[in-house]
Amino acid sequence: MSMLHQYIDRDSGAVCTEQLFGDRIIRFLYGPVRESAPTLFRALTGARSSAALALFNYDSVLGTRVLGNRRFLQEAGVDLSECLDPPEALDTARKVFERRIRYWSCRPMPTAPRAVVSPADARLVTGTFADGEPLRLKGCFFDFDELLGERQAWRRAFAGGDYAVFRLTPDKYHYNHTPVAGRVLDIYTLDGVCHSCNPQAVVRLVTPYSKNRRVVTVFDTDVPGGTGVGLVAMIEVVALMIGDIVQCYSDVAYDDPVPVVPGLAVARGCPKSLYRPGSSTDVLLFQPGRVCFAADLLHNQRRRDVQSRFSHGFGRPLVETEVRVRSLIARGLV
Repeated sequence: MSMLHQYIDRDSGAVCTEQLFGDRIIRFLYGPVRESAPTLFRALTGARSSAALALFNYDSVLGTRVLGNRRFLQEAGVDLSECLDPPEALDTARKVFERRIRYWSCRPMPTAPRAVVSPADARLVTGTFADGEPLRLKGCFFDFDELLGERQAWRRAFAGGDYAVFRLTPDKYHYNHTPVAGRVLDIYTLDGVCHSCNPQAVVRLVTPYSKNRRVVTVFDTDVPGGTGVGLVAMIEVVALMIGDIVQCYSDVAYDDPVPVVPGLAVARGCPKSLYRPGSSTDVLLFQPGRVCFAADLLHNQRRRDVQSRFSHGFGRPLVETEVRVRSLIARGLV
């Protein structure tokens, strides 16, 4: 498999090569260690080991000296002008990864009432559960039933529908935002391990996102003031060195955050939760026939001139597009 992993920057259309954090370690862990020492592999991807790695990398004195400085901010591509806090306040790696931004001015949102927006600054691929469709990617990123747990009502609601996978890299802004407006019907946590979101790990392991610990939130958007695209499930997936997912919904900026609970009315594009810290993944599920994805995302995904580890690993063109939080990803159909 090619060691190169490229994606398309949506704003410029440029093909970019990703500098994968800890790539050698991930390739070793998901290659020789997983194959020859499965007990050690399970231990290293467990919650305790993941938390210990996070503590060392993001909270230790060493981590502060190595990562928590202006040079690291610049190398990681952090735009300091977007941040609410001054650069000198971002003096540890954890503070960098948990930074807040002026999203209301630097992440514009479409005004169309039936637009679905990205929940994160992330790299995106889309797919469908419908049989016979060219975007069907059975068993690549997750097992559908396993992803939602034992909630049969939600399995039935989203069967045959569409999905989008958003991969957050460690340098990204790590607040998740609401992709739709509506009312929370359900929210629950499913236990699991902490597999890496590195493309190498995803291809090697197969369906990792439904094996990791995750939080499932189901929105009803067919309510007054809602986006009108049916039920939407948002699954927040922990990964290696993610310590927690903090539910902290705010209607305005980051002010007065409240827990996400059934019955909560949410506006589109508002902060919903925070990953603490590292790489992670969001998955959105849609009911059949309710949305169509943006044409540029579908075009980019099928390109054959971009070297993607997903394309090599899954045997078909599968290229990510880098999208910004609150940017258009889909529109309502009916």
